[in-house]
Amino acid sequence: MTDYDAVVLAGGAARRLGGADKPGLRVGGRTLLDRVLGACADAGATVVVGPRRPTVRAVRWAREQPLGSGPLAGLAAGLRHTTAEITLVLSADLPFLRSDTVRALLTAVTGAGPGTDGVLLADSDGRDQPLVAAYRTEPLRRELALLATEHGSLAGLPLRLLTAELSLGRLTHATASFDCDTWQDVATARARIRDDGSVLDEWISAAKAELGIDLDVDTTALLDLARDAAHGVARPAAPLTTFLVGYAAAQRGGGAEAVAEATRKAVALAQRWAEEAAAADAEAEERGRPGSSGEGR
Repeated sequence: MTDYDAVVLAGGAARRLGGADKPGLRVGGRTLLDRVLGACADAGATVVVGPRRPTVRAVRWAREQPLGSGPLAGLAAGLRHTTAEITLVLSADLPFLRSDTVRALLTAVTGAGPGTDGVLLADSDGRDQPLVAAYRTEPLRRELALLATEHGSLAGLPLRLLTAELSLGRLTHATASFDCDTWQDVATARARIRDDGSVLDEWISAAKAELGIDLDVDTTALLDLARDAAHGVARPAAPLTTFLVGYAAAQRGGGAEAVAEATRKAVALAQRWAEEAAAADAEAEERGRPGSSGEGR
């Protein structure tokens, strides 16, 4: 595990969204900002640069000066509150950013050696995404200071002036680098969240965030349990049984092992129930057949 701080840029005018509060837009039932914060939940310090908003976890807030002066000014404002040697820099409009991508960026920058100042994501077309990146903090501070000195301030300066002065590695990840700049982007993200191939994982992630729990469970085992309970007992048994499994696990201290043990016991019970029901059905069918009364046996 790499120690790092995170700076999330959540300001900007969102002109292509008609001035909407972009970080507060919901995709899959969660705000874009909360989705990004969930991907970097293990950061030592998390600084959000932008107006204060409700968030699912505590963060430190900062504002660029003057307000609306652009990403470099925002980044400099966030860096004033960080101390780690590595800083994760993110925009607040990344609906598909996950912790595994964050971990890949951190692993890449720490493993690249001192000659590399950072590692950023590139999209499928090879375009750099400097606001989905892990940087070494010292060269980031240094180059921002030099740009401020050269131009008089950081206000209005484009990100490319910063990245041009840094030695950067790249990771390609089309999904994680997807951002929401337009209403069409938002609609695309919302549709992709509901895709059959990912909707269950997305729902579980959203539910865990909403409930404030961080627990890795065997989803397949729980689904198998729900199926067995529904088919072997009755359809309403599925949600009730999974609820009872969660309750039993909590009574035993919670955690993945407690859930797995409660699931195993419930699965075994459902299987025994189904076996008994199958045997009873077979016996009833046998009794109903002509010449199956047992005579002559």
